[in-house]
Amino acid sequence: MAILSVGLTPGAAAADIQSKQWYLSAMKAEEMWGVSTGKGIKVAVVDTGVNHTTPSLKGQVLTGEVPKNLAYKATEDYDGHGTSMAELIAGTGAGSALKGLAPGAKIVPYRVGLTGLNETEMNKAPKLAEVIRAIADSDVKIINMSFSGKIDFPGVQEAVEYAHGKGKLMFAGTGNDALETRFTGYPAAYPYVVGVAASDESGAVGEFSQHGNYVDLAAPGLDVPTWCDKALRAYCTGEGTSMATAIASASAALVWSAHPDWTANQVLASLIDTAGRDWARDDPSVYLGYGLIRPRKVLMDEDFKPGPPETDPLAGENAIGLLDESGNPVTASASPSPKPPKEPEASDGGDRTSTAASETDTSDNTTLWVALGAAAAVLVIGGGAFAVIRSRRGA
Repeated sequence: MAILSVGLTPGAAAADIQSKQWYLSAMKAEEMWGVSTGKGIKVAVVDTGVNHTTPSLKGQVLTGEVPKNLAYKATEDYDGHGTSMAELIAGTGAGSALKGLAPGAKIVPYRVGLTGLNETEMNKAPKLAEVIRAIADSDVKIINMSFSGKIDFPGVQEAVEYAHGKGKLMFAGTGNDALETRFTGYPAAYPYVVGVAASDESGAVGEFSQHGNYVDLAAPGLDVPTWCDKALRAYCTGEGTSMATAIASASAALVWSAHPDWTANQVLASLIDTAGRDWARDDPSVYLGYGLIRPRKVLMDEDFKPGPPETDPLAGENAIGLLDESGNPVTASASPSPKPPKEPEASDGGDRTSTAASETDTSDNTTLWVALGAAAAVLVIGGGAFAVIRSRRGA
């Protein structure tokens, strides 16, 4: 990670942080906020916990809405990751701190068992399947899961299907470390979960970003500021599908707030239909899915038609299941990562800048482990390089 500021108080460290949020201007956030800020939408951040006392999150985190049996240290972030995701989604920017893409939205925090916790703490953390089911039974609209694991655990897919049946919209990172190993990332690979890849300022996907036919959308995920660590004293710039997932969730919050009568299917369909791409909609990329997320295209079109409320926009992918580059079914086990081809990158349609992304130090490749029962799965939340890559799906 490239350090922006070190050893300062949160306010001082954040003094110029919003100028580092390049994607806000690229996505024309100020223009969108004239139509929607995400007000009225609750986003569940399932992560390392969310510290609700940062300047940007004061008044934004609904601590009382977490069920008591699942609330263990939900507002104590032992890593800084969950707090960062919450700020990227709904931070107010107060104190010159990070400003979320949907500053009018509210956050409902959950902590799940991750590395860095001792055995006692790990056992006390709620299981992911239980958390998803609890969120499904609440009035939360969007579930943000900025992590990716190699293993398909029993019970989680059923919980995801339950949440879908309750009208929730779920986003998850497709995973990092594609340069080192090829794996199918869960929960992004589950039906009804939107898999989000990470893109840079030029619209190119990060080379670290895992790929496959479970990639549905791409969002900014390189050179994005987040808290450096659990001390929350300074921000760092980093890259990962975690950040991209948070920005995708915030994009959905903006659209849903502007159209509260839409269903999750309609919100997702609108984001897919307006995504930036230079390929046919029915020929999605294994690296960028249906393209770069552009909520402004929905918000600025008063006559936008989102499609039927009960039609799943990812029904085709959900029916086909997971495929490798040759079109063969895949499992959760890892396989070698092919070198991605260099093909045309996504079209921006005026929603991103043309400034080339800067080089960053990729030596800090952070991983987490999530406890989902008797085993653990790698959760990659940072690190990696980037390149211009795009390829059609092997389906």
